[in-house]
Amino acid sequence: MLDVAPSKQASTWLSALARALEADDIEAAANLFVDDCYWRDLLTFTWNITTMEGRDAIRDMLQVTLAAARPSHWTLSGEATSDEGTVEAWFTFETSVARGEGILRLKEGRCRTLFTAMRELKGFEEQKGPARPLGIRHKADPARETWAEARAREARDLGATEQPYCLVIGGGQGGIMLGARLRQLGVPTIIIEKNARPGDSWRNRYRSLVLHDPVWYDHLPYIPFPENWPVFTPKDKMGDWLEMYTRVMELNYWVATRCVSASYDEAEKVWTVVVDRSGRHITLKPKHVVFATGAYGPPRKIALPGAETFKGELLHSSQYASGEKFRGKKVAVIGAASSGHDVSVDLWESGADVTMIQRSPTTVVKSDTLMEVGFEIFSEKALARGITTDKADMIVASTPFALVPKGQRDLYEVIKKRDAAFYDRLRASGFAIDFGDDETGLLMKAYRTGSGYYIDVGASELIINGEIKVKSGAGIKSLTPTGIAFDDGSELAVDAIISCTGYHSMNETVAAIVSREVADKVGPCWGLGSGVKGDPGPWQGELRNMWKPTAQEALWFHGGNLALSRFYSKYVALQIKARMEGVETPVYGALSNSGR
Repeated sequence: MLDVAPSKQASTWLSALARALEADDIEAAANLFVDDCYWRDLLTFTWNITTMEGRDAIRDMLQVTLAAARPSHWTLSGEATSDEGTVEAWFTFETSVARGEGILRLKEGRCRTLFTAMRELKGFEEQKGPARPLGIRHKADPARETWAEARAREARDLGATEQPYCLVIGGGQGGIMLGARLRQLGVPTIIIEKNARPGDSWRNRYRSLVLHDPVWYDHLPYIPFPENWPVFTPKDKMGDWLEMYTRVMELNYWVATRCVSASYDEAEKVWTVVVDRSGRHITLKPKHVVFATGAYGPPRKIALPGAETFKGELLHSSQYASGEKFRGKKVAVIGAASSGHDVSVDLWESGADVTMIQRSPTTVVKSDTLMEVGFEIFSEKALARGITTDKADMIVASTPFALVPKGQRDLYEVIKKRDAAFYDRLRASGFAIDFGDDETGLLMKAYRTGSGYYIDVGASELIINGEIKVKSGAGIKSLTPTGIAFDDGSELAVDAIISCTGYHSMNETVAAIVSREVADKVGPCWGLGSGVKGDPGPWQGELRNMWKPTAQEALWFHGGNLALSRFYSKYVALQIKARMEGVETPVYGALSNSGR
């Protein structure tokens, strides 16, 4: 088949899959895949976010799901392409309850990777484009309710005389994007946020913070950033955008509100959630609760022997807002990942004498380099080739997690050669560099542990030049009244210590609000189970507990960076909408804490 046009190869394969599935011939369907194959499904067959690895796994999945899914109308979208013997094609299809889309990749006529994702629920489509609401009744009516009056009534009644179907705990970028998705699907939702204004989760951080990811990667759903938006967004500008977004998307967003407690009635299938709204306790009864408290959970505050004797100021990075109060003082920053670098730069700009305490090697990548070789499909050049942010999202999602390391390893071989002189200078300054246990670099560290990396936007040059000093290769023995004693016998005198030591898993937030039992029941969030230290196992081929059903019924986790929140908010919203409308949602695949 190698001399056959790519679209013909793809069409032939897709037709064969359609015939096999229509005939319930699961063996024939499985034989259309190569031995080393992957099928990643987002809801369409499995009502889960799961990857089947190998023919046996695909066969097992189809035996359980095919009768309910009843897939049909498999159609290629546009022309297929071929690159080094791999044919890639986009397609659409339908199931009994939904419309889907996907990407297939063939090797010598059989499928290596198949990606299927739900686009919309039949009968419950978003009201957009040609189906957008009219917005007004063209008729004189003395009982007319204006848009402003209707919004005021909804805000007054929801959570009082009417209960939300879904409660989103956390009103940062993830909660806001999910709230917008649920709003467009007609799911009554309240988002609660502890801060005084939407966007404060960005505004309240240190003054120099700017997004390290480029604008094309960071769009929110429905309202992309305008074309004159800067490539790297300052934190306060991001905060203002999020505040605007909550208003324009008509979200029911409760500020100055924190969750006091939550419990689930297994018999009644309803949550009882007590929230403190500006000092007043309110009891809500949602059917579903989503924790959108960030990619991670509470601050991880490491034990420092002798901390009680230290006479200076000791802060976690979550408590740090500005370096101005440390002007002229000696400050140690414990941690050499993203926050450690950003806080160190902010302190240096404020006139502090900064020493970064590096406890383990860090993966560092220059921002310019990453923009050119790492974010290639999220760029103006990509847009010019017709690769929109939505299309780029699908391309990224279509690659099974098991295959990502090889591509990242190849990418970092290019990066190491490209920036060899930079890395030599950084090492010569005493800074320890690595590219992960298996040389796969920044992205795999982000997926596996969410730590240990930095996109260089200026700190590395300060380290190279000695403007920010580094203490690496020695552990902290104890704090002293005047500073830090290391296990190599050296001491560092400092006036303050900023601990940039990261955050716990999101299930620890559940432990504080629901119970330790439920937190342990759902298990850790994030991580792939790769065997790397700090990456919770076992391997399941997906991020643990994120954006999909958990071991606790009606409890969900939503988080990640702007790009992940944008993409996966759609699938969290579709799962909740289906349950609200009584659509059957038989979940296939083991839940994250099942011990598989």
